[in-house]
Amino acid sequence: MSDINKSRLFLGSCFALITTAMAFAIRAGIMNNLSDDFNLSDSQLGWINFTGIFGFPIATLGVGPLYNTLGPKKLGWIAFGSHLLGLILFIFSPNYISLLLSMGLISFGNGTVEAAFNPMIAQMYSGEKTTKMLNRFHVWFPGGIVIGSLLALMFNNLDLGWQAKMSLMFIPIAIYGYLFWGQKFPENAQNISTSNAENFKSIFTSPLYWVMLICMALTATTELGTQSWVERILGNAGANPLLVLALVTGIMAVGRFWGGEIVHRLNITGVLLGSAIVATIALVLMSQAEGAMVYVAAVLFAIGVCYFWPNMISFVAVHLPKTGAFGMSLIGGVGMLATSIFQPIIGGWLESSKIENANAAGFNIPEGLSGSALNEALNVIPADQMSNIELAAGQATLDNIAILPAILIVIFGILFAMRKKILLAEPAH
Repeated sequence: MSDINKSRLFLGSCFALITTAMAFAIRAGIMNNLSDDFNLSDSQLGWINFTGIFGFPIATLGVGPLYNTLGPKKLGWIAFGSHLLGLILFIFSPNYISLLLSMGLISFGNGTVEAAFNPMIAQMYSGEKTTKMLNRFHVWFPGGIVIGSLLALMFNNLDLGWQAKMSLMFIPIAIYGYLFWGQKFPENAQNISTSNAENFKSIFTSPLYWVMLICMALTATTELGTQSWVERILGNAGANPLLVLALVTGIMAVGRFWGGEIVHRLNITGVLLGSAIVATIALVLMSQAEGAMVYVAAVLFAIGVCYFWPNMISFVAVHLPKTGAFGMSLIGGVGMLATSIFQPIIGGWLESSKIENANAAGFNIPEGLSGSALNEALNVIPADQMSNIELAAGQATLDNIAILPAILIVIFGILFAMRKKILLAEPAH
């Protein structure tokens, strides 16, 4: 690989991931704008979040197996085209259906980024550098969310509209297209399996891999499910939701930059177990916090979820190398699939809790009401009382999400206790 510019390819990959992250952050920051402009309910917003995530697993499951034949270069350009076309269509969407379809295309680009560049980085940086560089690559998901959140907050102050916020994504798309243009990409993997047959066999015959798929569903939903709804959940808690998102993801970016050193001290499984414990505590605290304490709980949440995603990928690369590029793509796809499935569920939790709290406050809202009908029923409630109802609904939803990392504590605890018997030795650092 001496004739390959690893630094330029790695930097281009990082800007591709920044594009993914900015799509996530800006989408989270325009939910209220979309609700107002298109008269959408929480359930409908949940389906926009669903398509904004569901394209990701479609890409990783459909494109991931093609890595061994197409390689990272062609997959990278597929990601670029999906991002560019999806963004243009979203900005000019005339209706709700168009929003769903264009957001799905952007999400497909996001998943292709993951399918192309996780295994490419594992190829370029083998041995002891695999975990370190994968953590540094994934710095730019929270890092991109920080960038997107702060820019969206600035655009809120300038009152430029949600289309202008989405247009900011053109910047990282152009940069990573430029960085990849004319570059030679790696072709032959030296440290991961490039046989599709061996990849599929290793995936389907490994109980450990299936356990990790379940864990990935829970870790991803804990991290991204919470962040997708930060504006709706924390909007009445006395803290600025976009600042909370920027704070959380900023801490995550710093933590992931030093992730390799932390994994060296505790090993991957120990880091995942500690993360699950901290994330559970943080979500419980966040469900009770108001005002400045929301920021304190958010810091703890950031520490808890910081190492989930990159170290789930690293776990597969280090302990299950025969699953190859498809193994890394599949686990990322399952994480996003679970997160997308939970989007309308979380929206439903919010709506159910609003009805429950509204009825407890003396308003007669029919059970099971949803969508625009629920919005109309809730509109009769005075603003100050509605604010309290929405706050209670958000806190109840956080309590529900906290169950997910609590389950992970048990699973990761068992893996940590049995690590010497069932896991391959991690590379020396």
